Amino acid sequence: MRVYVPLTLPGLAEAHKSGQLGPAPLDAYAVTPALREWYLSDDVEELEYAALGRAAAASLRLLAADPAAARRRVVVAIDVPDGAAVADPDRGLDQAAIGEVRLAAAVPLAKAAAVHVDSGDAEPDVTAAAAALGAADQGDDDAQFTVDGAEDHELMWFGIQEIPNLV
Repeated sequence: MRVYVPLTLPGLAEAHKSGQLGPAPLDAYAVTPALREWYLSDDVEELEYAALGRAAAASLRLLAADPAAARRRVVVAIDVPDGAAVADPDRGLDQAAIGEVRLAAAVPLAKAAAVHVDSGDAEPDVTAAAAALGAADQGDDDAQFTVDGAEDHELMWFGIQEIPNLV
């Protein structure tokens, strides 16, 4: 099963230094039954792209909580055994939890399939989106428009061997 772990660049640097994503429990995103129902598609690639997008949104939240982090969303794609990622049944109807899963154990970074990171030209929009997130959560439509602006930027794909150059 492919899962998408939201991080920041400092979080990626720490994972590179320690050789693992953790500590456990680790929040991630995957193609869950709730995501399938929400996205209304049977195309696995589209569903995985939706899970990646949910993880990118979670990365934005991590950036909003860490003003010192570089303003680039980071998502690590990892393949884990089926059953290693579990959705919380109590949050199944929560819109914010769609696609959310939890890993009970830290995952070796060597199991990563890829790293997805914003390009430098996304930084102004990601910066604005991170700053507007609180107001968007309170229902401010203009702030939500700003947050949505970060989603206009595609995350770039990097192989795990490129992590040292990213951090």
